[in-house]
Amino acid sequence: MSFFKKETLSVPAIKKHLFDSGITIRKDNWYEVFSASLGKVMANQQTCSDLVVRGQDWNVDFTEGVITFGKEAFPLQFIGSESASSNSWLWGWENINHFPEEVTELSKQTKRTGEQMSLDALTTAEFELSDVFNGHSMSVVTCALSNRNYCYYRGPHSNGAIFCAFSNLPDEVFTPVDMYKFVSISMDCIQQFSIDHHIFVQSFLYQNDTPYELSGQSIIAHFKQDLRIEFEQAGEFQRICSMKSV
Repeated sequence: MSFFKKETLSVPAIKKHLFDSGITIRKDNWYEVFSASLGKVMANQQTCSDLVVRGQDWNVDFTEGVITFGKEAFPLQFIGSESASSNSWLWGWENINHFPEEVTELSKQTKRTGEQMSLDALTTAEFELSDVFNGHSMSVVTCALSNRNYCYYRGPHSNGAIFCAFSNLPDEVFTPVDMYKFVSISMDCIQQFSIDHHIFVQSFLYQNDTPYELSGQSIIAHFKQDLRIEFEQAGEFQRICSMKSV
C-alpha cells in the first residue's frame, strides 16, 4: 500500500478550527488570520519536536511522499520553498519541480481557501521574503487552515529551505497544553511576532479546548488553576500587559 493511499484512508484526530470559535477575525486580513493561527500551531510544533523529530536526521522522498526522522516515516505534503539566491518564497502549488500531484494537494487546498478569503499571501505564487511573509508564517497558516492535524518541518539545503507538512502523528502531539506551557508559548510568540494579542489569546484558548470568559480588559482562562490575562490599549489594538494565576 502506498503512503498516498495510507494518508487518504487515515482518520485525523479531532481538531477545533479557528474560524469556528465565534471570534471576530477578518478573513482578508493577514495580521488577524496569522494571529489566530499561531498559538495552537506553535504548541503542536513544540510537542512534535520533543516526541517525534527529537533532533534526528531527516530526509524527504517526494516520489514516495514521505518525510523521515531517524527510522520513522510520515506522509508529507510540500508547502513551498525559500530561495536564498532570490530571497523569495514559492508556493508548492506552483510545482515547478513537477513533484507528484498528491504531495502538493495541501498547498492547492490552501490556495483555494485563500481565494475564498481574498487573502493575497495565499494566492500569490512567489514573493519576496520578509519578517512577516516567509516559509514559517505560510506554514503556520497552512497547518491552521487545514481540516486535518498537521505539523510542519523546515528542511534547509544549500540554496534555501523546503517546508513540508506531515501527518499520521501520535495524538499526544495535538493534546491541549497546560497553563504553564500556554504562558510560555504565548510569551515566546508575542516577543517574536507582530500579532493581535487579543485574537491570539482567544483563538489559542479555543483551539486548546480551554474554557475562558471575557471580563472587562481581561480574559479568565479556566485551566486546572485559573489564569488571568490582562490587556492594555496600544493604538488600535490591545496587547498583553500581564498573565498570572488566580
